[in-house]
Amino acid sequence: MPISYHRGSRDSLDETPRVVQNLAMDARNHHRVANQRKISAVIFDYGEVLCCPPSLEHLARMAEVFHMRREEFFPAYIASRNPYDGGDIGADDYWRQFAESAGVEVHHSMIGKLREWDLEMWSSINAKMVEWLGAIHSAGFRTALLSNMQSDMAGHARRNFAWLRHFDCLTLSCEARAIKPDLAIYRRCLAALGVPPSETLFIDDRISNIEAAEILGIVGLPFQSIEKLCDDLRGLGFPISPVI
Repeated sequence: MPISYHRGSRDSLDETPRVVQNLAMDARNHHRVANQRKISAVIFDYGEVLCCPPSLEHLARMAEVFHMRREEFFPAYIASRNPYDGGDIGADDYWRQFAESAGVEVHHSMIGKLREWDLEMWSSINAKMVEWLGAIHSAGFRTALLSNMQSDMAGHARRNFAWLRHFDCLTLSCEARAIKPDLAIYRRCLAALGVPPSETLFIDDRISNIEAAEILGIVGLPFQSIEKLCDDLRGLGFPISPVI
C-alpha cells in the first residue's frame, strides 16, 4: 500500500518560517544586549563633527592668496597646523610661516583677512549634531568638547556659540598645550569629566584620534555621517540618537 503524506494546512506550512524568524530575532536581540555599553558621558570633536567641512569657496579664496590650487592648499594647511593649534605660535606667525613655505609674501592687512576667513571657514555649524548635543546633555549625560583648536577660534567660539553651554567642560588644544592624538589631552578631558574611560563615548572624524582614545579604554566612534552615527549608536544601545 502506498504511503500517503499529509501536507497539512497553509498555517502549518508557514509555522517553520515563523519559528526561524523568531529565533533569528531573538539572536539579534541577545547580540544587541551583549554589545550594549554603559555610557555616562560623550566627548565631541569640533571640526567636521559639530561643524561642517570647509566649503570649496572658502578654500579657493584662501588658496588664491598663496598662488596654490584649492586641492593643494587644504592638505598643506592641515599638515602645518599643529604648532598653531597647540598654542606654540600665534596667528600672525603661523600665517607668515605658511606664506614663506609657499614662497609668497603677505602683508599685515592680508594676515588679518586670513585670520578672519579662517574663522568663517570653521563656523558653519552642523545643526543636527548640536541639537543632539543639547538633547543628551538635558537627559543627564556628561558632555565635553575635545578639539585641536587654535586660539583665534577658541575665542570666537566662546563669544558666539551660545550652545557651548551644553558642555560640562571644554578641552582645547591651544589651552591644554597638547594636541590629539597625544594621550595627555585625553587624560585632561577625562579628569575634567570625572567619568571612567569605559563609560565615555568619543566621536571624532579622524581614525588616528579614535585609536588614541581607545588606548585609554574610551569607546570610540568614527564620525562619517549622521546616518552612520545613528546606526553605531543603536549598536551600542545608546538611548538617544540625532534626528535625521
